[in-house]
Amino acid sequence: MTLYSATQSGNHEGLAVPPFATLDTLSPVSKHVSALVGIIGGVALGVLVTWLLVVLIRKLKANVPPGGTSESALILNPDQICTELQRDHTATLDSDALLCSVCKKLDFYRIFLDGIPETEEIPVDSLSSILQKSYQCNFCRLISFHVRRTWMLDKFPDVNLSGIQCRLLSMPCGCLRGPFYPPPKFRCYRLHVNMEGLGDFWERYPASRATAGSLAIYLMQEDAFKFGRPTDLHSRRVKNTVDIDLVKKWIKLCQENHGDECHDVWRMDGGEDKDLPEYVRLVDVVSMTLVPAPSGCRYVALSYVWGTVSTEYRTTTNNIAERSMPGGLNTATFPETITDSILFTRQLGLRYLWIDAICIIQDCSQDKITQIQSMDLVYGLSHLTIMAAGGASARDPLPGCRPRTRTLKQHIEVVQGLHLCVGPPRLREALALSVWNTRCWTYQESALSRRRIYFTEQQIYFECRGDVFCEDIVAESKGHRLSNSFLRRSRGEYFPQADLFGTYMGAVNECTRRNLTVESDVIDALTGVTNALATGFRLGDPAGVFYCGMILTDLHRALLWQHNPHTPRARRSLPNGSSLPLPSWTWAAWRGAVDYTSEHRYLGIVNGSGEPSVVETFVNSWYIADHSGATVQLDVRRVSRIVSIPMTEEEKSAYSPPSGILDPTELILDVHRPLAPGTLIFRTTSSHFNIARRGSEENDESSACLHHGLFDILSTSSPPIWVGTAVLPLDPTPPPSLEFIVLSRTATLGVCDEQSLGHYLECVLHVMAVSQNEGLMQRVGLGVIHEVSWNASRPEEKVVFLR
Repeated sequence: MTLYSATQSGNHEGLAVPPFATLDTLSPVSKHVSALVGIIGGVALGVLVTWLLVVLIRKLKANVPPGGTSESALILNPDQICTELQRDHTATLDSDALLCSVCKKLDFYRIFLDGIPETEEIPVDSLSSILQKSYQCNFCRLISFHVRRTWMLDKFPDVNLSGIQCRLLSMPCGCLRGPFYPPPKFRCYRLHVNMEGLGDFWERYPASRATAGSLAIYLMQEDAFKFGRPTDLHSRRVKNTVDIDLVKKWIKLCQENHGDECHDVWRMDGGEDKDLPEYVRLVDVVSMTLVPAPSGCRYVALSYVWGTVSTEYRTTTNNIAERSMPGGLNTATFPETITDSILFTRQLGLRYLWIDAICIIQDCSQDKITQIQSMDLVYGLSHLTIMAAGGASARDPLPGCRPRTRTLKQHIEVVQGLHLCVGPPRLREALALSVWNTRCWTYQESALSRRRIYFTEQQIYFECRGDVFCEDIVAESKGHRLSNSFLRRSRGEYFPQADLFGTYMGAVNECTRRNLTVESDVIDALTGVTNALATGFRLGDPAGVFYCGMILTDLHRALLWQHNPHTPRARRSLPNGSSLPLPSWTWAAWRGAVDYTSEHRYLGIVNGSGEPSVVETFVNSWYIADHSGATVQLDVRRVSRIVSIPMTEEEKSAYSPPSGILDPTELILDVHRPLAPGTLIFRTTSSHFNIARRGSEENDESSACLHHGLFDILSTSSPPIWVGTAVLPLDPTPPPSLEFIVLSRTATLGVCDEQSLGHYLECVLHVMAVSQNEGLMQRVGLGVIHEVSWNASRPEEKVVFLR
């Protein structure tokens, strides 16, 4: 009988396989043995596969700390890993089929291992070319994703980007492990794409500049082990809904590691352990009722944009009694921001929540006044404040609080075997895109809070005085004293700063740039901040320290505010029932943005950095008319000038202000007419000078939207001498001559004809341009004048009534 040949050649020649019929004749014992061998082989194969998976998982997790924190992550031995992984890296370079010819030349493993110094930027390609190649190149697609998303290119389909060149560099992400961290090559890097030639594009498309953030590309945490690093400061995947356990971890890290920095916020006595006043109401999210704030309770506060929504959900005198009963809060009428905040509070395991529209009786003026005066306590004592920065009104949900309430903005591509990510913007950039950040009330709500959770369209962010966390970056650590994280460089708010006037100045600059539905609310919207400053810097009763938003203890500098040059000079509308405008010397009397800026403003109208400098004060005694018309002396800090010993000739001939306190009879302007509240009274000197509009590039003539400009202050001699510089409104056109009054001394260059007048240290005086009507003066603008010219003008000593 002929047997089936398995092959026709080779070593198998002549090998015969019995026919199937023959197999059927094998004994039952042989069958059982075969079955047993098969079972044993299958089990052995399963054990082998399981062992290989365990080895792989251990390798992946070798640097991932238990519990998800990066603090206790192991660091692989660099000598051990480099040889081993370089072999893997060489293999991944073969997977360049999804890269363009330019990106194939880049060694991303080496870039993330060693970094690229800014001085050695790597040219990539033109932006227009990168956008065209985004469909065939994974790395170009990362850049394209960011640009198309943030530059709003869909609104400008015909835009020309050919002149923009992209260059690649890396930046360190920081170090969470204190000073005893491994060598720099084992630190985490992120890639930055710098773009040359953006100036012309931003000028043509300013709307794109407002929304475009910096372009950073991150390495995902699952690839950290490939570089022998922990997962610190690598990117992680953002989930569809907020990980509540991660939020709890952030809060716990703050409580355990930041001490008084976050406990005793703005140096408030008692810190977080202080009780809210009993007249403050809270929402009990368990019994769904309004209750007086319980002693020692931990509560969440909400900061959000009201918007144009139904007023049905607000508390009024008609429903306050019902809402004070258990179950009296019917969430069926509440907009989504409110209901999501209640849900989030419950998820955190907290019971109480403060919401202005619910906890303040909206149609009771007395209740509103009382509660507004306590905003520093409401937000300052909150365990956590929710910042609803992801919506334009109360009807919008908190993104990520519930499923299908946000669209993820994280884009991941595999490049040469590495998972690279273009993620959401950093905190400051995310807030700049929000409506929430344009509202005046939300400034103090953020500034006063010790811990903040920002719900944005992109992700949530946590911020306290000690740290910044977010969903897309692994940054949780125990906060070593010398640790640093790039996330901390993009803060939403840091209040207060070490310097009192610097903190005050920043608050005024920020608030006056934001929007108010009722513009006369500007002082109320800053009351919490001024109360906190009075408390934190031990200034005393806020009512005696601030007037119409002006800080009276530092009045010499507070008077030196300037209108933003792009803001028209127009009076702010009055509160309901008020007929008396606010004093002209207060910034709150005027609409629009205000700048506290250095004397560089007199060198270029759009210059706006620094803060005003006062090296000597001239007014000995300040008085103000209170609400009853009586005059009250103010406690204003004085600044004395340091002079040489022996005195120089210039110091001997320096301006000498009038001295002495005012006689009671000098505090009366008209015996038949009481002074209006807010009238400022002080003794100084006054003189008249000619002015002329400066027609030069310092006035930024190219800008058509300027409402204030630089003017030369000229002597009345013939020929006239340029003796100083003033910033004055352009509409209406100021008269050719103005009266000026002296305020204080400063030091600056380039504001007058120094060749004719001479220059020496601190030779310039701060002056205020004023108009006068029946003895009352009003502020027109500010300027600086050389003191030699002021003395030569024969100034007149007078008591000023400034209103």
